[in-house]
Amino acid sequence: MNKAQLVEAIADKVGGRQQAADAVDAVLDAIVRAVVSGDRVSVTGFGSFEKVDRPARYARNPQTGERVRVKKTSVPRFRAGQGFKDLVSGSKKLPKNDVAVKKAPKGSLSGGASATVKKAAAKKATAKKATAKKTTAKKTTAKKATTAKKAATAKKATAKKTAKTATAKKTTAKKTAKAATAKKTTAKKAAAKKAPAKKATAKKAPAKKSTARKTTAKKATARKK
Repeated sequence: MNKAQLVEAIADKVGGRQQAADAVDAVLDAIVRAVVSGDRVSVTGFGSFEKVDRPARYARNPQTGERVRVKKTSVPRFRAGQGFKDLVSGSKKLPKNDVAVKKAPKGSLSGGASATVKKAAAKKATAKKATAKKTTAKKTTAKKATTAKKAATAKKATAKKTAKTATAKKTTAKKTAKAATAKKTTAKKAAAKKAPAKKATAKKAPAKKSTARKTTAKKATARKK
């Protein structure tokens, strides 16, 4: 049975072929949208539709036998309900004047088309909000880290400049001290050189006095004679 035959089979029950086609399209659309968004569509007694993730794996090409790498993918899966299984296996008989799969109690279904779409939209909105929050938190953390790094770098640069300035001051002080010491040494040497000249002059003076005395003594001796 294909889709057209399915529509024909239920046309009399829903009031016409167009209504049947719309009903089939609405049901299939709701199931596909729910499964694609990661939701599970479960109909009691009939079965459930869900999305299954398959990890990356290796498979073999049936024609060449070559080992092939298969990427990670997602596939839809249908699991038949117990009532459906019992009817197929023959443990239960198909009712003649009733539906094969009876209506499930209220709340046992995953929801109609609108409910499924609403759930999917709510999940997407929640996921987007969570992603936005994470992104904002990451940006804030990155900004704080960058600011802290810049502040630390600036502090280090300032400390280096201060250390260089202090070193320059010490060097200048040492040079000034050396210059002062050199001046003192030069002054001492100059004073030491001048001092002997004065002493020599002082020694020569007595010699003149002794000459004068000798002259006076000679004159006195001549007078006596």
